[in-house]
Amino acid sequence: MLRESGMLELTELRHGLRVQAFSHVGRVRIADLSVTVLPKLSASSMLRLLRYAYGYRRLSLISEAVHQVEVCGFEDLLVRQLNDEARELLSRGLQRAYVGRNERLASPRGRIDISQLALEGGRVTATLPCRHFPRIEDTLLNRVLSAGLQLAAAATESIELRRECRRLASLIEEQVSPVRLNSFVMNQVERKMNRLTSAYGPAMSIIRLLLEAQGVTLEGETQSHRLPGFLFDMNAFFQALMLRFLRDNLPGCGVRDEQSLKGMMRYQPDFNPRKRKSPTPRPDYIVMQGKSLRAILDAKYRDLWATSLPRDMLYQLVVYAMSHRQQPESAIIYPTADPQAREARIEVKDPVSGNRIGQVSLRPVHLGRLEQLVTASTAEARRQREQYASRLAFGAK
Repeated sequence: MLRESGMLELTELRHGLRVQAFSHVGRVRIADLSVTVLPKLSASSMLRLLRYAYGYRRLSLISEAVHQVEVCGFEDLLVRQLNDEARELLSRGLQRAYVGRNERLASPRGRIDISQLALEGGRVTATLPCRHFPRIEDTLLNRVLSAGLQLAAAATESIELRRECRRLASLIEEQVSPVRLNSFVMNQVERKMNRLTSAYGPAMSIIRLLLEAQGVTLEGETQSHRLPGFLFDMNAFFQALMLRFLRDNLPGCGVRDEQSLKGMMRYQPDFNPRKRKSPTPRPDYIVMQGKSLRAILDAKYRDLWATSLPRDMLYQLVVYAMSHRQQPESAIIYPTADPQAREARIEVKDPVSGNRIGQVSLRPVHLGRLEQLVTASTAEARRQREQYASRLAFGAK
């Protein structure tokens, strides 16, 4: 069941246990066994790229001498960042909103509820029914922030971080009502975000990541079991990182994420007995220049310089390429730490005539180089970022 989750594979051997990780990092506990999967990047590099990908503020940079990811675990990067965001929000003052209340007040405020007064039949009391709108801190954003800090305290194994999470939560929970975190509540938060609440964006994003990365759910025949721990999907992180990098550094182009290639495939009306929806390919990114489609890209957290391209990925990329009639090409972007990695190209040919009908490209992203580019603020670094983004989107000339 762990293998089917796509996160970990445990194989019992004659003389031990073999553990294979896929695209998740973090820690999970299975009975008395604790499995920790570390990212290939250092803690400080990983935090810089996380902050860039998700738009987190650089509030207090950690040093590896103080905070070792090898000891504390990858989840502590997010917990520490959440603590920084919460401290910043508290120093600014928590968001307040006008909330409607119906109360009986000795000193009337707002609007006297005449209809309620009439229903009471002229009963003499020292209070009047009022409808008023006090400006209070008991808002959904503050409730989720408080619950998110409690969630972070449970996720980390660092005593220092756990203590700080609970201290910050205690400063908020006296003013707000409790809330149970789930996907429905987080979707409500997302719909309520606007320019007035943009300061809460990074904290809400971290809380969603912590919520979605809680352990592994194993689905059995009769019931499901949840293993304690924290596993972070590096595929989702890499897609978010590349989306922001391409959007920021392709002047004159627009980058859309998970755009459906509508109309490419459809069931014939007379031959769809189950009335199923037509399959719709959905690449990670498409690059538009005006109304013209320039590139179709996929991003996968898999070092394709060190390992071969899986067949299912290749077939998917060929489908994307065939959808682009004017220029039947597609590309996959992948991370690597090898400075020798270069772009590779696969020609797609007609099996009968042998004519070239398309092309699939494999383009490496050197994460160390990317970190240097996104953290530099000079004009030369900006020019190099644009060149690098163009090479990733359109290939080497």
